[in-house]
Amino acid sequence: MKKNILFFAAVFTLMACSHINKVTTSNGWVSLFDGKSLNGWKASDKPGTFSVEDGAIKVGGPTSHLFYEGSVMEHNFTNFEFKALVMTKPGSNSGIYFHTAYQQESFPDKGFEVQVNNSHTDWKRTGGLYDIKDTKEVYVKDDVWYTEYIKVEGKHVIVKINDTVVTDWTQPDGFVPPEGHAGRVISSGTFALQGHDPKSIVFFKDIMVKVLP
Repeated sequence: MKKNILFFAAVFTLMACSHINKVTTSNGWVSLFDGKSLNGWKASDKPGTFSVEDGAIKVGGPTSHLFYEGSVMEHNFTNFEFKALVMTKPGSNSGIYFHTAYQQESFPDKGFEVQVNNSHTDWKRTGGLYDIKDTKEVYVKDDVWYTEYIKVEGKHVIVKINDTVVTDWTQPDGFVPPEGHAGRVISSGTFALQGHDPKSIVFFKDIMVKVLP
């Protein structure tokens, strides 16, 4: 009898896990944020910059970065699609890093930053590939949720704001990154959210990734 109980318990567990897997990977998209906690994420030297508020990650405080260190792909992504719902407050600056790695202090040296900035004093606006292919055009307003989408396939990077392509860039052969950004080359790595400065308040939710071959 005990063996039967253990057997059915194991079957039930597998079925439950299978159901969870189907829910979290619908159409290939996998959630990186549970909407309740920062489990799977690790902040750099100013962890107080990040909190969870109304189902979203709130970024607001001293310069710091929140790195995804969860179990999906062992937080090492090469080719992928990424999307998140984002909302900026007036005058705020932030960013979404990809192909990066955990760094305890300062702005990440490794990987690329996709800009999140609709009205900050920095002219480089949302959807640009920071210091690689910047944009001056403003595509969305503050205080409004919008979708920021990133696709990396090989050396090709596409960034969309809602359904508008803002950046379409391919790393050329023999590419030399700009001064001060030696690690800004296509490789692999994790994602990070930027806390830019104490006056910048930005929200992120529905953070999803789809792994590509």
